[in-house]
Amino acid sequence: MQLIQTIENELKKPAGALPAVHVGDTVDVHYMIREGDKERVQIFTGIILALKGRGIRRSITVRRIVQSEGVERIFPLHSPRVIDIQITRRGDVRRSKLYYLRDRVGKKTRVKELLGEKVREGRAAEKARRENQAAQANQAEAVDVDPDTAEA
Repeated sequence: MQLIQTIENELKKPAGALPAVHVGDTVDVHYMIREGDKERVQIFTGIILALKGRGIRRSITVRRIVQSEGVERIFPLHSPRVIDIQITRRGDVRRSKLYYLRDRVGKKTRVKELLGEKVREGRAAEKARRENQAAQANQAEAVDVDPDTAEA
């Protein structure tokens, strides 16, 4: 059992790399897809219906409507293919699974938006997390640049 936990700790994303997502949130999932020999990032926007698992096995089910047809995808949060998750709206829901949205059409699929101090704190924390990631990326780029070639 110890061996499995050590391998999972090596493979999972570092703490703070992913935002705290909840059921009912509207998110943009930046997902790396392969087309032939090329790779690109595709954005999947939708509402989180369910959260499953814990640790490295944690996954989210995201649903969106495309041409009047519901499309659901399951994204493993710690997958290297999941580049980023951005929260666009916080949902105010009272259930842990929103499977009832599958049967609804049109305006009935809307989820109330969570407003107030809790959301402001979450947005501030998300902004700080993104700034921290950008600073780390800039620092990594600065280390990669060779000082001898930078002067020339």
